[in-house]
Amino acid sequence: MKTKAYQLVEWQQPPELREVDVREPGPGEVLLKVGGAGACHSDLTIMGMPPGFMPYTLPFTLGHEAAGWVEAVGAGVTGFERGQPVLVYGPWGCGRCKPCRQGGENHCERVIELRSHGGGLGRDGSMAHYLLVPSSRLLVPLGSLDPRDWAPLVDAALTPYHAIKRALPLLVPGSTAVVIGVGGLGQMAVQLLRALSPARIIAVDTSADKLARAKELGADDVVRTDERAAEHIRQLTHGLGAELVLDIVGVDSTLKLAAGVARARGQLTLIGLGGGVLPFHFFGVPTECQVVAPYWGTIPELMEVLELAQAGRLRMTVERFPLEQVDEAYRRMREGTLKGRAIITPHG
Repeated sequence: MKTKAYQLVEWQQPPELREVDVREPGPGEVLLKVGGAGACHSDLTIMGMPPGFMPYTLPFTLGHEAAGWVEAVGAGVTGFERGQPVLVYGPWGCGRCKPCRQGGENHCERVIELRSHGGGLGRDGSMAHYLLVPSSRLLVPLGSLDPRDWAPLVDAALTPYHAIKRALPLLVPGSTAVVIGVGGLGQMAVQLLRALSPARIIAVDTSADKLARAKELGADDVVRTDERAAEHIRQLTHGLGAELVLDIVGVDSTLKLAAGVARARGQLTLIGLGGGVLPFHFFGVPTECQVVAPYWGTIPELMEVLELAQAGRLRMTVERFPLEQVDEAYRRMREGTLKGRAIITPHG
């Protein structure tokens, strides 16, 4: 069977919508009819990487946030049936090393040997009509949630969830968490902070509309990004700073802001892949403040995120695009005009 897929063909060149073959699943594999493929800022980073920077082999289909319906299963696969809605866990490890056996394939010890990080990251991803998943261990039943809307749980929710869980000992009553950048991923971070902790939440962004949305989703205070943002946040925290700062953007200016509003013995967490640099020296960050760059999350954590979504504790703001309009979704992302998360829906 032949179908269309949005593939990265050459480094630092625009991806292409190409005709590809879809094969039947082999032993242990599952063929998925893609419902939704989330478009992520990290995709833009991948597109701009120079040749040789990553060990990936071209071409491959983009899309590392995936949800859909089981189309067919290979020999030996049990527990899944045709038409069942599922999420696809994003990091695809070896499945055999210690972190993988513990559900943490985001920290697979053989990732260099595998020459990929998962579907859409060195292997064929979800921006296609069908996705071949290498193992049923990577699937999480979605229940009653629509795959066309909830694919971002795989990254846009899982990544901040993993980061926030690391910081929960700091987020006691009276503490403060700052979220810099409240687009699709930042909106999930605000909701997760509200669901998991008693912390006061301060949302920071350049967009008044996004700040208003963050307020609706649970932020206690909002701060417009300008030359007085750090001063404003320090006033809100009585001059002490925040126990947790989540930088969802990751450019020089946001990292500077994050370091300027973090609290002594707090945590500055970098999530965004904006390419910024934080100068590190004794006076560069508050004393004993941890600087952390978490990576994705584990399969058990994805299941916990899904529980929150199924319980109605998370709301997903999405804009759907057909497969033929992937370029438009990324254009809107570059311009910053998306209201939330862009979802590619190959089957409408």
